[in-house]
Amino acid sequence: MITTKQRAYLRSLANGIDPIFQIGKGGISPHMISEIYDALEARELVKITVLKTCELSTREACDAIVARTGSEPVQCIGGKFVIYKRSREHQRIVLE
Repeated sequence: MITTKQRAYLRSLANGIDPIFQIGKGGISPHMISEIYDALEARELVKITVLKTCELSTREACDAIVARTGSEPVQCIGGKFVIYKRSREHQRIVLE
């Protein structure tokens, strides 16, 4: 569990990154979950876009991915959300 200060710091870091995944009308597949998990291991902080054609809301998609990857939600605004998971081997972000 991350604290409010840590979440604010992660939001500031996420401000400068681009989304690397898009969730469309196909929804969230097991293959997408494994790709997001790999991206979290490599980057620790991932931004994802939920397209208007998706049947899930942004919050529902965020909650589903967080539950399946074991990550932490950082921010959920509009059609984008940011998730964080500490990397086991490639720790780049240091949280206080």
